[in-house]
Amino acid sequence: MSTARPGRVAAAWPVVPLLTALALWGWAIRHTDVSALDDYGLVSALHPTFWAGLAVLTAGFWFTVRDPRRRAGWPAAFVLGLLVMERATQAVLYPTPLYAWAWKHDAVIDHLLTSGGLQSADRLGDMAVYDQWPGFFAAQAALVRLLGVDNAAMYMAWWPLVSSVLLLLPLLLIYRTFTRDRRLIWTAVWLFCLGNWVGQDYFSPQSVAFALHLGVLAVVLRRYGRPGARDARQRQAVWTVLLSVLVIAIVVSHQLTPGMLVVTLLALALTRRHRDWAPLVTTVVIFLAWCLTAALPFLSAAMPDMIRSVGDIGANVETGYGSTPTGTGAVATSWAARLLSASVLLLALAGVLRARELRRRALPLLLVAAAPLPMFVASSYGSEMIFRVLMFMLPGAAFFAAAALLPTSQLPTSQLPVSQPPASQWPASHLPEARTPSAAPGETHRETSARRRLTSRSLPSLPSPPPLRYAAWLSPLVLLAATLAFVPSYSGKDRVNYFPPGEVALVRQLFDQAPDDSLVVAANRNYPLAYEQYWRVDHYWFLEDTRTHVDDIVRDPAAVLARDMAGVEAPARAYFLLTQGQVANSEMNGQLNSAQLRRVRESVEGSPRFERVARNSAGVLYVLKPAS
Repeated sequence: MSTARPGRVAAAWPVVPLLTALALWGWAIRHTDVSALDDYGLVSALHPTFWAGLAVLTAGFWFTVRDPRRRAGWPAAFVLGLLVMERATQAVLYPTPLYAWAWKHDAVIDHLLTSGGLQSADRLGDMAVYDQWPGFFAAQAALVRLLGVDNAAMYMAWWPLVSSVLLLLPLLLIYRTFTRDRRLIWTAVWLFCLGNWVGQDYFSPQSVAFALHLGVLAVVLRRYGRPGARDARQRQAVWTVLLSVLVIAIVVSHQLTPGMLVVTLLALALTRRHRDWAPLVTTVVIFLAWCLTAALPFLSAAMPDMIRSVGDIGANVETGYGSTPTGTGAVATSWAARLLSASVLLLALAGVLRARELRRRALPLLLVAAAPLPMFVASSYGSEMIFRVLMFMLPGAAFFAAAALLPTSQLPTSQLPVSQPPASQWPASHLPEARTPSAAPGETHRETSARRRLTSRSLPSLPSPPPLRYAAWLSPLVLLAATLAFVPSYSGKDRVNYFPPGEVALVRQLFDQAPDDSLVVAANRNYPLAYEQYWRVDHYWFLEDTRTHVDDIVRDPAAVLARDMAGVEAPARAYFLLTQGQVANSEMNGQLNSAQLRRVRESVEGSPRFERVARNSAGVLYVLKPAS
């Protein structure tokens, strides 16, 4: 009894850094003020204990995951702690949801609930594209009804945490296809969470489509890469049905993800190990069927621009008016994100070059990382293709980056025995993972033997780690630096993305009083509810107009804006809205500075053509008076 108790205490040691990190995070949340964010976003607003909590969490994870005596659940607990600290912080701190695009998606869901069905471009204009890929929005509309809430804004602040947790299961299945060593698996998962800073985990179709994308890859890598007899092929037919369901959900929800999935499956199908064309053919058929039916109106109109953009690689790194970060904070956070992604990719390259045997066994993951690169040539995707390519490369890149961080003695090598060594040479925690798999129901003796041989070749268990040397401290320091760098990369633009309650209330007041066919004029679309009731109210964002027209507005704001807004006929009204979110977006993206926008507001304020409707600390709302 007395000897067992110290053993249990030692086994539960990881709970100390985990709870300490979460306690520091909780203290930081209570002592962080987000009422006045600067150009560094959440980075400069966070209480110092937040950074201490991240450091404790990272150190606890590193020493726990490398210790074979620890149960496999501890690394999972640390990864969940990381997601809570880095994905739930904004949901706890901010009283309103982030991102203008998330509010836009809430408006699309509201449209589906209001109209009761899909509508075409002659009714919705450009917004009809969402009715041609309605999967995500229809599912969310059903969820809103099921939960009995007013709209998706009631829960969409927590979506980054939910969508990130959804990625863990397919990611673990993918990594466990190539190794059973939990040190490599969980270090790769940790790096994946850090490298996935591009912001596509927010309330969006992309967040769900990416999880489904990883689900398809997990099924293909685990169920289509093994030779089998006729009954094995019959079992693969069952998996093809599951694949079809996943692919349909992707295709009806998002435009880009099916293309990324096709190029990835094509790369896998060209290898001997995964030369099964069923997943690729299934995906292509479903993708083309949707494009030639429901999505055809949008594609027909957009096809000329899509063809012209082929080969325009420069659009992915375009700079200039409206696309260049300005200000010390914006530049610093932009560079932090670039260095974080570059570090993960360089570590991945080092892992590929360093672990030759791992590279051979995990070749499909290397192809998964490289397959999205041709999409740079296919389209700029509104200058966002570089971010999407990075995200789709990340599952494979994180795996090899983790291999670069682990000591050489912990990586699979050709010298490792094919068969398992005696149990006495292995830590007790490794014994369950080292057992030879038993026969599956209905499996012949020959198939069982073949599966065991394949498992012993591709899923080696690794020896316990050697004691840390001075050089070994470099890996945890790199991991800690990447963990800390995630915060500015992910939250450094919160001055743009956060809308205080006053801004939400001001915009809601506008749409509560705007008659049908009214016009809302704003500097840009970076404000909450920007697309609210888009099926009955028109919008005009003048900073998205030509530069010459923007210069005309800056020279004589009230006169030019009044002329632009004069075509609205009664009883509709023309409104001019200027909020702090618009000012932040304009400043930090190199458009108009605060002084120029203040001049616009003062000109409208002093013009007899405009009447002020509402004003608070977050913005001001004017209406154009009817012409006499």
